[in-house]
Parts: sequence; structure tokens; C-alpha cells
Amino acid sequence: MTETLNAVDAAIDSRMSTRAFLPTPVPRETLEHLLALASRAPSGTNTQPWKVYVLQGASRDTLVDKVCSAHDAIRANPELAAQYQEEYPYYPEKWVSPYIDRRRENGWGLYGLLGIGKGDKDKMHAQHQRNFRFFDAPVGLMFTLDRVMGRGSLVDYGMFLQNLMVAARGHGLHTCPQAAWNGFSSIILPHVGAGADEMLVCGMALGYADDTALVNTFRTPRVSPREFTTWLD
Repeated sequence: MTETLNAVDAAIDSRMSTRAFLPTPVPRETLEHLLALASRAPSGTNTQPWKVYVLQGASRDTLVDKVCSAHDAIRANPELAAQYQEEYPYYPEKWVSPYIDRRRENGWGLYGLLGIGKGDKDKMHAQHQRNFRFFDAPVGLMFTLDRVMGRGSLVDYGMFLQNLMVAARGHGLHTCPQAAWNGFSSIILPHVGAGADEMLVCGMALGYADDTALVNTFRTPRVSPREFTTWLD
């Protein structure tokens, strides 16, 4: 039991948003096993609201080309951004402390590590576009939800995604959950064959981490439980 607990702890603690992957393929059998484990996540009245699209090979590469082209077009003509909107508000309309402080710390830490200055728009654009290349991971996943479902299903989805990411660590794989794709759902959903009744929840890169990549030395800090926990006796 102690070994099992240690393995679970290690999988959770070693999970990170990996931003550089090796091209090493991931067997379909492994992916099917990980998704089966993820499906053990709880959901309200066992609705199991998740729908998953796995992109590899040509389907992955074609989507990368489509979204990177749209991303480049927006940079050339910012007015085009109005054509690409998220289907639900992932972030708040107005940022307040302490959340804005943590967001800035994260951005400064990542871009500082990569030597990208605040005004270096070319490098910032290139790094942002790494999202749309799945950070070179051989496996891209897109997650959708039927529009008829309520906001509680997003809670269920979070548990499903965490199960998947922790299970991946147990098999020596890494992941990066990606909300960056959400604005391009009008490109993504037709590409994967999703129905008109589905909305994009997020994407995810999955594969074997490139341990030689500088960006993968970046680990985000966490506040102590003392800062977010209230004990009532």
C-alpha cells in the first residue's frame, strides 16, 4: 500500500505543463488505456459528459497548419480576431488580486526563462504559436461537451482531464492542457467531425517530454494550503 501511495503522490507531483516533446509515437493501446482510466472520474449522476478526439499523423499536422495560418493572419490583421471567439469565458472579464499577480508571475517566469522581453512581439508570437503545434507532441487531443449540459459538467470535465494527466505520468508520459485552442473552435470542430451541438472545452498535448529543452525546467509555484484553507472545529 505504501508503494501505491508513493506512486500516486509522485504522479501528481510530477505532472507539469510540458512545452517541448519528443517525436516518439505513443501506441494506440496506451492511449486507449489512459482514456479508460480517465473515464473513472466522477460526474454528476454519472452523466460522463466528455467527448474526446485524438489527433495523430496527418490529421494532427493538417489542424496545426490550419490554426497556425489563422494565428498568423490575426497578427497581420488584428481585426480578424473577432472571427475567433471562445465559446465560454475561460478567464474573468476583469482581473483582480491575487489572481492577476499569479498570472503575471507565471508569464514573467516563462518568458524570462526563454529570454523573451515584454516588447519582443516576434518571439512572443512564435512562442504562443507553439501551443498550436502541440509543442511538437505526436498526440493532440480535443475535448468537447454537448451544449445542452450545464456548468456543472465543466467540473466533471476537470476531474476527467486530471485523471488523464496523472494516468499519463504513471506511464512515463507528459501532457499540457491547452485553453489556447478555444478561440479557434470554428476551425477545430469541423476538422475533427464534431457535431453542431458540441462546444470545445480545451485541447491537450500528450507525449514523451524532451528533457533537454530549457522550457521544461519551468515549474510553476503553488501557494501553501494555509493560504486557501479555512479549518472549522
